Amino acid sequence: MIRTPYHCSGVANNACAWARTLSSGSLLRISTTSIKHRALSAMSTSNTDSNAPPASAPYRRSRGMLSKPDPNWVRNDDFHNSFLIPYDDALEHALKYSAENGMPDIAVHPGQGKLLNLLARTMGAKRILEVGTLGGYSTIWFARALPEDGEVVTCELYEKHAKVARDNFEYAGVSDKIRILVGPAAETLPTLPSEEKFDLAFIDADKASNLTYFLEAKRLVRRGGVIIVDNVVRNGTVANPDVDDENVRGVRKLLAHIKNDKEIDATTVGTVSEKGYDGFLYALYQ
Repeated sequence: MIRTPYHCSGVANNACAWARTLSSGSLLRISTTSIKHRALSAMSTSNTDSNAPPASAPYRRSRGMLSKPDPNWVRNDDFHNSFLIPYDDALEHALKYSAENGMPDIAVHPGQGKLLNLLARTMGAKRILEVGTLGGYSTIWFARALPEDGEVVTCELYEKHAKVARDNFEYAGVSDKIRILVGPAAETLPTLPSEEKFDLAFIDADKASNLTYFLEAKRLVRRGGVIIVDNVVRNGTVANPDVDDENVRGVRKLLAHIKNDKEIDATTVGTVSEKGYDGFLYALYQ
């Protein structure tokens, strides 16, 4: 029996999903604390494994953000994710375990994690460079995109964060694909040999050092490779002349450099999501 969504209303912490049962025409109302990461029973499709265990309730993030999101953005994320991102115990554990260990809730949101995974798979990436490990949430998404002999090299400033990330990698079963470099990335990145090229680089660390990390990533990424820099819109403050903090200056400095770098072709993709209004820069090393 195939069911399709009919109507949704409500915000993330009091979501309400409506589904119309096609075979009978009846209307079913499901109340839940979250739609995110679930295959809702009222929206199950004919290819659902009837023997699969029921989805557990997803960990509810505190939603660290630059700006307060519109409830419609939150509801939209939850709704789409209910179809496109199945509940994943390892990823939920990574978020919860990181929070329990006092780490800030600034990891990518699930939709962005899935996008990074899809991009890596689409380009057939075998080696990925990440600047900013945190609890390893995005790192797990990357590691799962790689072939058996693939590798993620991820840079983390703090040993405490690296320990939490290692535990999360072990829980997710991807430790054999990940190498963590602990210390300031401006110091650890230069230790990587340029002969061993990466296919993709993801920069999500202190924004004041964006250009430093970008230049190192360019040195290490192959021609035709991609460099992604997160949080470059920052609720529109980067384009606001009245705002001049170190994070905004770091993004502007990066943009000014790229404008004159003939080897880089790039664009900024603005996003609205459960974490507010932001965006990422997507750069091709030509």
